[in-house]
Amino acid sequence: MKRWYVAQTRMRAEERARINLERQGFEAYLPRYLRERRHARRNDIVRAPLFPGYIFVHLDLENAPWRSINGTLGISHLICSGERPAAVPAGVVESIAARENENGVVPLQRRPFQKGEALRIVSGALADCFGVFERMADADRVILLLDLLGRKVTVQAPLGAVAANQ
Repeated sequence: MKRWYVAQTRMRAEERARINLERQGFEAYLPRYLRERRHARRNDIVRAPLFPGYIFVHLDLENAPWRSINGTLGISHLICSGERPAAVPAGVVESIAARENENGVVPLQRRPFQKGEALRIVSGALADCFGVFERMADADRVILLLDLLGRKVTVQAPLGAVAANQ
């Protein structure tokens, strides 16, 4: 019986892994979303992996040569539980695929943060700093209160550069 499994890819090699898995006859799924990329004072919207560093592989463990996946270019290893790959719960991959739009990307809902909610900056010069949500500066920027050098500092950051601290 075919099930979905997860393979960890090499750094930034998700697309290479997908292509090489399909060349070997495996069904691979790499969900993507649209992400804003800032580079050299330019903003671009790019398709990025929804789960960076991971790809889904659909296979039947009893009939497929699944061990060869670990030697595939772009793949680090299959995620295993003991000696065998760990299956993704039924319906998870299908529900992600069902959310894809006509462009093949999974639209993400931007959720507003609550005043006082703990946030973490995930990219940029202040990556891995923790702060408290103050308010939205505009549709795409948040204002955070960070504790830097022993005092509270107000910082403005792109909405995509912050995540809820969990």
